[in-house]
Amino acid sequence: MDGVGKETELSDEGVADLGQDRPHSARMYDYYLGGKTNYAVDREAAEAVIQQFPAIVTAARINRAFMHRAVHFLAAERGIRQFLDIGTGIPTAPNLHEVAQAVDARAKVAYIDTDPIVLAYADALLTSSPEGATSYLEASVTNPEAIIEAVKQDGHISFNEPVAVTLHALLHFVPDEQDAYGVVDRLLDALPPGSYLSLSHCTGDFAPESWQAIVDLYTQRGTPAQVRSHAEVLRFFDRLDLVDPGLVVAHRWRPAPASGPSLATDADASLYAGVAAKN
Repeated sequence: MDGVGKETELSDEGVADLGQDRPHSARMYDYYLGGKTNYAVDREAAEAVIQQFPAIVTAARINRAFMHRAVHFLAAERGIRQFLDIGTGIPTAPNLHEVAQAVDARAKVAYIDTDPIVLAYADALLTSSPEGATSYLEASVTNPEAIIEAVKQDGHISFNEPVAVTLHALLHFVPDEQDAYGVVDRLLDALPPGSYLSLSHCTGDFAPESWQAIVDLYTQRGTPAQVRSHAEVLRFFDRLDLVDPGLVVAHRWRPAPASGPSLATDADASLYAGVAAKN
């Protein structure tokens, strides 16, 4: 599970509170990926999740690999040159702009998050090719109007041309009471025809007891979470045309031809993924 941006909190001294005294979903995800941007409190919480579901490490890596394939597909096969990455999380190479700009150096990416932890490492997201552009903008996924306004003010992304919005491992941190479906609908309203949505989402379909325990662990530590079924994730694409192979377990979405069969099971992944067009 990745991290969702929350409003930045300030300490009594007026500086950003990085929450080093409590586990953070973005740092836990970094730990699953083998990163070093995490603290003992994050590792303790992540290990509690791993005890419940040892394959969470595999799931995180499957999610990351899906992002690489989806972005390359959109850039190379659908000609997308503008990307809006919401819920960016801690930078992990290759970052989204590096994948897109490897196809076309002119690609532009706006990264969106509100976590001060991500902001502290945002320099790694701003290493654009000279021909393209990247920017880091602070806005919460639960306020899509603020996201669109921030992107318009930034000026790198034009809503007169197709845009790919990426919501990777994010919406399971937006429970129903925060109107996850409405969030996606309002983002889609701002996009011109020819735009795309790329989405991945954790599910309890294959291991319901383990995933309920994971949801409880995150919620008890201050991060509301909700996994969704295949039908519930599919609903995010109601207004769109899914590209083949549709909404599938993430490691089954257009695997690289030379990669051979995946050794992971669907239960290991426990993550649905899809890419769809707005026509």
